[in-house]
Amino acid sequence: MELQEFLKVQDIVEKYQAGNGEVLALDGVSFTVRRGEFISIVGPSGCGKSTLLSIIAGLEKPTYGTVLLGGDEIHGIDSRIGYMLQNDNLLDWKSIFHNILLGLKIQKKLSSDNLSYVDRLIETYGLSEFRDKYPSQLSGGMRQRAALIRTLAIRPQLLLLDEAFSALDYQTRLQVTDDVRRILRKEHQTTIMVTHDIPEAISMSDRILVLTARPGVIKAVHELDFGDELSPLERRNHPRFSHYFGMIWGELSEE
Repeated sequence: MELQEFLKVQDIVEKYQAGNGEVLALDGVSFTVRRGEFISIVGPSGCGKSTLLSIIAGLEKPTYGTVLLGGDEIHGIDSRIGYMLQNDNLLDWKSIFHNILLGLKIQKKLSSDNLSYVDRLIETYGLSEFRDKYPSQLSGGMRQRAALIRTLAIRPQLLLLDEAFSALDYQTRLQVTDDVRRILRKEHQTTIMVTHDIPEAISMSDRILVLTARPGVIKAVHELDFGDELSPLERRNHPRFSHYFGMIWGELSEE
């Protein structure tokens, strides 16, 4: 069954003033995301990946262009969008359970239905025994899992991940990406991830967008096909993994 187009990014241009004059950061970026799809965006440092994500989130207004979510243009911060950053930003003085409730409290959505949903997320994804613990008592991987559940608790229609795993050590990062992809699949969560890590993008994504050096434009789009549904760790051992890596590495090396 073909997935339904859900997000439409149209002709995004972003300019800003710097000490040496006007800088063109993004130059006509357009793409669509289907409902339930996992998209990664990769590109050289400074190419505008995080800027593009901020524009999609409504945190920045583009110089030109529009972003449509479910057919509605995004103007400013939108409650339908969840944003997860590199740092988990858990509050040290609150328990894991109360950290997870933070987004719902801010949005004044602490309904019995949403609290039941939080309980299900905590139970399903292995945080039950940690719900009354504090962030300092959890490993880096468990903290990221708690941060993800906090973001999912508000039931975002679109999830944005901005280098969300880059603060973790390599072994923990492999485990967390496996956990996160499994959770997002199970929740049918539409996701866009910005990462500088090509293997991470290949292991997690349905499609990868490659941006050029600044000003960022889309240089290539890769639809990933690994046959049967595989976990990120299983994908890394698949023969096609090195094929995709070689193509994307080559495109980035040209920049």
